[in-house]
Amino acid sequence: MRLTHSFGAAMTALAMIASPALAQDNAGAPQRGQSGRAVELSPYIEVSQVVLAELSPGDDVLTYTQVAAGVDAVLTGRNSGGSVSLRYERNISYGDDQLDSDTISGVARGYMSIVPNTVTLEAGALASRTTVDGSGGTSANPLVVQDQESRIYSAYAGPNVTTRAGDVHVNALGRVGYTRVESPDAIVTTAGAEPLDVFDDSVTYRGEVHLATKPGEPLPVGIAVGGGIFQEDISNLDQRVRDIHWRSDVTVPVSPTLAVVGGVGYEDVEISSRDVLRDANGTPVVGSDGRFVTDTSAPRRIAFDVDGLIWDAGVIWRPSRRTSLEAHVGRRYGSTTYYGSFAWAPSPRSAFNLSVYDGVTGFGGVLTNSLAALPTKFEATRNALTGDFSGCVAGETGANCLGVFGSIRSSTFRGRGVQASYSRQVGRYSAAVAAGYDRRKFIAAPGTILAAANGVTDESYYITTSVSGELGANAGFTVGSYVNWFESGFADGGDVVAMGSSASYRRTLTPNLSARAAVSLDYLDSDLSPEDIKAASGLLGLRYDF
Repeated sequence: MRLTHSFGAAMTALAMIASPALAQDNAGAPQRGQSGRAVELSPYIEVSQVVLAELSPGDDVLTYTQVAAGVDAVLTGRNSGGSVSLRYERNISYGDDQLDSDTISGVARGYMSIVPNTVTLEAGALASRTTVDGSGGTSANPLVVQDQESRIYSAYAGPNVTTRAGDVHVNALGRVGYTRVESPDAIVTTAGAEPLDVFDDSVTYRGEVHLATKPGEPLPVGIAVGGGIFQEDISNLDQRVRDIHWRSDVTVPVSPTLAVVGGVGYEDVEISSRDVLRDANGTPVVGSDGRFVTDTSAPRRIAFDVDGLIWDAGVIWRPSRRTSLEAHVGRRYGSTTYYGSFAWAPSPRSAFNLSVYDGVTGFGGVLTNSLAALPTKFEATRNALTGDFSGCVAGETGANCLGVFGSIRSSTFRGRGVQASYSRQVGRYSAAVAAGYDRRKFIAAPGTILAAANGVTDESYYITTSVSGELGANAGFTVGSYVNWFESGFADGGDVVAMGSSASYRRTLTPNLSARAAVSLDYLDSDLSPEDIKAASGLLGLRYDF
């Protein structure tokens, strides 16, 4: 068994999925009155020597050279803005080419105004890799077992429109997204267990339009109407999620800082797929990519079909520029739904954010919507030892985390959960903590090979922490830790626990050259593995910042 560190971590933040009306993305739009143009560009190269010691179940000690080049950039302008953190790594092993690898990891999001203050084009992208366990779970920042490694890529782009027609505010958006999972053996097998169909790729489409008036312009209450469509086409067995809705909303001010809101509308949600191609003996056919082959001649099978009245009611509380609460309860997808958010910045140096979500989608829809919810000005948090993206970014309003991948099964699902983050800066030191819970109830058509997944629930939990600071004028440190739990509801599945900590020290040698030292401990426990995996790592290297 060969181990190396995770190249990337990811996400499950779904706040944008659940919104039944268009949520205006202020982070992705230029601000009126903004002037000037600033570019913060930080390219670098690194050369490091890494030692990885397997503590259990074996005692291998592996040594390799790590060569990396990357760039962190932030653009702030009158009509454009965005952030990117991109890193390329080459690992060069000694005497064992199984450790040789090339990896690109990073995250980016930005916008460009086509018509200032009216039409903007926004986009986002992510590249990372993780381990796929035999139960379908993934974790952020664990040791990657190479024979179970998957690389994950996701990107989206589309226009936003914000304008006015008299007292009516008009918001609209259109997005196209693409997500792909590359795995050397897509169907992960464990002795005596059924094969696991890992997500391959999908294309997502989203379009929404929203017309609204504010209370007092001209009516005492605010009135809004809107509608939209979301569709995800998943290559695995030709699965398709289609959600079409329209609704009307009313905002009733109770006080200058509190309003009661309510809405009613109609929604039609349908999930369908085809069955697997079978040979003469009735055995499912598996393609060269390790995934089930779709029987394109077979008719579509309906897995989920709900249409009818939707409604919700809630409150919006904004007592100051630093505090905002929105909470809703209602009915959607044929059952009760809850969603909302809370943002609190008790001081300019601290921030707390909480979101609750509920939505029906596939794995690709999760990633593209999570990317769209990131701010456009951020600094990516990376692993203290390797520089891998941790899944969190630090923005002007606090930390924003993509979460963990959760289950990477190909089946569509209803995802519910909550995520929270808190960040604080004290003098030269900064700290952040993030936690989340994600519950995915799978949806599959009866009579198909995915039928066994229908109604099964997988749950994921995660906690990440980081502390960094300056030690005088020429030195600094970073300490980080993570804990991920994955609980599979499948009979042949199991629980996975991954945890670890890392610490690094850097010292400036010249204005552009610095030395680095880092250590880490990682632990991976899976019910489907006979023994736990424990490893310790150390790094010594040099970094040159241009």
